[in-house]
Amino acid sequence: MKRCPTEAIRVRAGKAYIISERCIDCGECIRTCQHRAKKVNADEFDVMDGFKWKIALPAPSFYGQFEGVKDINTILTALKLIGFDDVFEVSRAAELVSYLSQKAVKELRNKLDGPVISSACPAVVRLIRVRYPQLCGNVLPINEPMVIAARMARAEAVKKTGLKPEEIGTFFITPCPAKVTAAKAPLGIEDTQVSGVLPASKVYTKVLSVLRKAAENTELLAASGRIGVSWAMGGGETAGLLNKNTLRAHSIEHVIKVLDELDNEKMQNLDFVELGACPGGCVGGVLHVANPFAAEAKLKELRSYLPLTGRPVDEDRDYSDFYLEKTLEFEPVYKLADDRVKAIEKQRAINRLQECLPGLDCGICGSPSCRAFAEDVINGKAEEGDCIVRISDELRKLPLSPEELRHLIPLPFRHREPSE
Repeated sequence: MKRCPTEAIRVRAGKAYIISERCIDCGECIRTCQHRAKKVNADEFDVMDGFKWKIALPAPSFYGQFEGVKDINTILTALKLIGFDDVFEVSRAAELVSYLSQKAVKELRNKLDGPVISSACPAVVRLIRVRYPQLCGNVLPINEPMVIAARMARAEAVKKTGLKPEEIGTFFITPCPAKVTAAKAPLGIEDTQVSGVLPASKVYTKVLSVLRKAAENTELLAASGRIGVSWAMGGGETAGLLNKNTLRAHSIEHVIKVLDELDNEKMQNLDFVELGACPGGCVGGVLHVANPFAAEAKLKELRSYLPLTGRPVDEDRDYSDFYLEKTLEFEPVYKLADDRVKAIEKQRAINRLQECLPGLDCGICGSPSCRAFAEDVINGKAEEGDCIVRISDELRKLPLSPEELRHLIPLPFRHREPSE
């Protein structure tokens, strides 16, 4: 509850629940919960049923999950062995995004106040959407690699197989829950053309079982280079821009610090900012199996055998369909009321109540902070008596013996001797 960057989690009646409109699907609750109580609402393998041609879209971070594999082609071949008809590397689309971003950043930088912000991490984009209205216009208006890969894969499959587009399924292998939401409820576009999103952890198990067979008869399927594969790690996107005036930050707490600075009109001299919610980049996604540091080391080894880029970019092609159809719009999820006068009244009531609270941010009330608790009370989602410190103060007014009080008041909140 306390790790959630948007204070979207509450505990009521002994159970945690998520305020859906505040959730940005960063996965911190999954990463933090020691009891693994939080699960990702992703697709199962039966989502592929009903499609005549099935294409796997592996994220580049997926390659770093396998020990002992020396060739990306082995992993791609294994994906075909577990039921996919073809593969299309998302790293190939990432290289195209790098190419498009080089031009877009140069054009946008002269029009914007402040740097261009990467649109590759859906959790960061959604965080900006709900917390930083002034920065919405700075988000790079280019679709993330997953979306571009799905569109390119389907278009190529239509030419290759002669099937109708609706008969071809594209299935992204995701390292995080944010990509699930981005595929099913995208921002800035109507349709991602992603047919399903499969957790990397589940695909990993299936691929692992056929790796030896794939190594014996490996197909040459890889079509991306070092630039595309590097997108899996922190700094990979900025490296593809060929621009030194950039900044990168990964893990949600560091992202928030950077966004706060940008929102306060600092670091205005930068050209581009790469932000990712997961520590170390996509290799740190909560749906991966391997240790993120080991995965990064593995990816560095794998990319050392690759060319700088894969297939050359067709500079004469019109890439306008790879840009967002709509600009990012602010979503005021923290709005207290539609009427401004009522909102101001609520704000004052929240401030008054917060002044009466201990400011410990202990979370025992079921809200992540005293401020959030005050908002919950004023919005009718909690009661003042839910605060354990206020309860302890009320207990001291009762005709109870010191020993009885000692047992009733929890140890951390015995800030005064019962005799007092």
